Amino acid sequence: MPRLPTADLASAKAGQTVSVCLPARDEAATVGAIVREAIALEPLVDEVIVVDDASVDGTAAEAAAAGARVVPGAGTGKGRAMWMALAESTGDLIVYCDADVRTFGGHFVTALLGPLLEDHSIALVKATYERPFGGRAGEGGRVNELMARPLLRVLFPDLGFVDQPLGGECAGRRKALAQLPFVEGWGVDIGLVLDVAARFGPAAIAQVDLGRRVHRNRPLAQLGPPAEAVLRTALARAGLGPPVPECRPLVEMAGSR
Repeated sequence: MPRLPTADLASAKAGQTVSVCLPARDEAATVGAIVREAIALEPLVDEVIVVDDASVDGTAAEAAAAGARVVPGAGTGKGRAMWMALAESTGDLIVYCDADVRTFGGHFVTALLGPLLEDHSIALVKATYERPFGGRAGEGGRVNELMARPLLRVLFPDLGFVDQPLGGECAGRRKALAQLPFVEGWGVDIGLVLDVAARFGPAAIAQVDLGRRVHRNRPLAQLGPPAEAVLRTALARAGLGPPVPECRPLVEMAGSR
């Protein structure tokens, strides 16, 4: 999908507001630069929120110094941090970005917003990108390539087109995201893809290419738990496994007050 210039995107907001949200744990080295890049997109971006998920480094201080509103997280994982960001933010359009990206630029935000502003049938935008590992092109995203994408092709073939189901860069409409549960941990990204498709249809998911994405790669020994979380989430959504821990949809919580 072609990208509109930033000025045209700001005009296309047509009264809508935009929140950029970063779930972060121990990302003091990179979070400040990302926040500054996002804030520099005003008036396209209306607020930048960092959910500090129990960091033990200076993540919160770096984010606040760069201009973000920092929200203390519960320390229970990425999914709850993303859900808290949705609850705390005010934007009609929500852009999520990982806080460990070293090649972040404003185009991450503008590209993700484009489809939402151009096509009102789109509920979720997922990023695609080239993910190097150890300096080798195309070798990154190991859990994505070895677990998530095969799961989609086998269990949810209508979603086999999703290139980066686990990528942290995505954007969605508040009115759509508020209807969905957020899996508490590492299963949140694939859970959102599956839940958007189940509620609004696969055609409600768009993809945009962000180019090259370099981030803090985890050693192989640390990839087992995320891979298992992704597997458990996909099996639960396919009706082949027990439910996974998740945060209730915000609309349900609002209705129970």
